[in-house]
Amino acid sequence: MLREVHDEERPTFFGHQLSSDAQRMAGLPGLPRDNFMAHWRQRILADSSVVKRTIVSGDEVVGNILSWNENDRRFVGYWIGQQHWGQGIATAALVEFLLSDPARPLWARVTLQNHASIRVLQKSGFHQVSTAEVGADGLEEYVFRLDA
Repeated sequence: MLREVHDEERPTFFGHQLSSDAQRMAGLPGLPRDNFMAHWRQRILADSSVVKRTIVSGDEVVGNILSWNENDRRFVGYWIGQQHWGQGIATAALVEFLLSDPARPLWARVTLQNHASIRVLQKSGFHQVSTAEVGADGLEEYVFRLDA
């Protein structure tokens, strides 16, 4: 289900983030194609401290999952193409990913309206450690942590 990210998958990831529903759920605006491609090439693929995996279902690329360092904490995030929502893919991918990134505690942020992602985190062993707070991006979000 998870494998190393290949550079040629960036257009698929770009397509996933174009969904207005996904943008609303994640609380992130879609990036223009050139900005998205540059961000992935320069900030994600080029950074050896970022653990990055492609999520595959059958033979299809359905999303990605990453962990990165931010302010002395290790965060995890994932993005699933909207057409694959509700199939248990995010939960299965996160559980598998946790085996490949043993860093603990592991942190996650999720917007208040993203009930599906909150449930994915809870089913994967994360617990909520904050009430709604405004993140650096101005969005209200919860912070979750996985300790073991």
